[in-house]
Amino acid sequence: MRRPPVSGLLALAATVPGVVVALTGLELPAPVAAVVYGGAIVGAAFVLAWAAEAAQVDVSAGLAVAVLALIAVLPEYSVDFVFTWQGGADTREYGAACAPPGGDGTPACSLALANMTGANRILVGLGWVLVVLIAWRRGGRRGIRLGCADAVPLAFLTIASLYCLILPFKRTLTLWDTAVLVAVFVAYSWRVSRAPAGEPELIGPSAWIGGLGRAPRRAVVIGLFVVAAAVILLAAEPFAESLVDTGEDLGISQFLLVQWVAPLASEAPELLVAGLYAWRLHTTEALGALVSSKVNQWTLLVGTLPVVFAASSHGWSGLPIAAAQRGELLLTAAQSLLAIALLLGLTLSLRAALMLLGLFLVQFVLGALIPPRWHDEELVTLSVVYLALAVVALVRKRDCLVPMLRDGLLARHDQLGDDLLCTTTGGGRLRLRTRLRAVMPTHPPV
Repeated sequence: MRRPPVSGLLALAATVPGVVVALTGLELPAPVAAVVYGGAIVGAAFVLAWAAEAAQVDVSAGLAVAVLALIAVLPEYSVDFVFTWQGGADTREYGAACAPPGGDGTPACSLALANMTGANRILVGLGWVLVVLIAWRRGGRRGIRLGCADAVPLAFLTIASLYCLILPFKRTLTLWDTAVLVAVFVAYSWRVSRAPAGEPELIGPSAWIGGLGRAPRRAVVIGLFVVAAAVILLAAEPFAESLVDTGEDLGISQFLLVQWVAPLASEAPELLVAGLYAWRLHTTEALGALVSSKVNQWTLLVGTLPVVFAASSHGWSGLPIAAAQRGELLLTAAQSLLAIALLLGLTLSLRAALMLLGLFLVQFVLGALIPPRWHDEELVTLSVVYLALAVVALVRKRDCLVPMLRDGLLARHDQLGDDLLCTTTGGGRLRLRTRLRAVMPTHPPV
């Protein structure tokens, strides 16, 4: 038997310090604890990602996308659930303020929403862009074309983003929002589970696992799932608490750490795996996986927060949305709509990717230059810019919208094998072209 790859052993080794500290109760300075627990979560996330990829050898590709995508983002869920649970406990004890009276820290409810919005914006503003930039650097490609099957996650992402556009105008995230968003996720999962099975293309540790015999492969996959889940459960809460304590000790905004540092730690494995695929010029698979992850986070993650809050608060009032968080939600929804509009035609160009990156970075520049009292106005202004650009992109690609929704929501999977091309002609106008499909006998689904 070949030796396990060094990268897999390093990922497992990264989990050890966090587990030891958590089990022994060793007290560490907050910044050191944040690094130790964060490293454990990153290591466990890599293990989860490799195990999830290897599991595709034994299940259909469609089912793998539906079930294993949830496992791949478990670290993000765990950290966000910790803050949501704390927010519910604070609400039960101190009332609707969701924070101790006179407390100087950011309420846990706001930290939960900050972590969720930060993760979503990082996924699009950095993750999608990273894949396009690597494709351009490695292969000289000035854009990435998705397959017609990728219209499925894009269609459901459109539905979720349109619904989430109303969240900034609400005062609470309720169980009604849970019902809608989880229903979208369930419908998406059912849709992709109907896709035919395919041969996964595994690389790195997942390829080593996939190359094992059937019995040892399944034992290793199950074992890695159990180990990684246990590490995440042990490290998630102390990691979240150490981030907050680090902000207090170093005078750094808790909100900043929770919105950007924590999601970067939990999203890093997913982004690095997608980047590795793009480096090997498997760009369609890389971007398609990140689009599917966005659907997961924008439906199931957002939809389950009210459930966690209700269980912790012992009430039905819903997760409070502070005024500042409404702006964050609006900006996140606006970014999603622009990303969808740019992906109509199932192509993300280099220019469009640079636009997403530039807008993502602008918020940090403005945050450093504009006084905090104008932060809400800054978020609203950026949101308007995103929405205006989304409208422009949608008008330019309007002929692609209905075909994308039709293919994503209604078309049979055996009809998604040929590319649907929305290409730009002279003068910047769009022309819709569909490749002729060969007339072949089709078989009814079993």
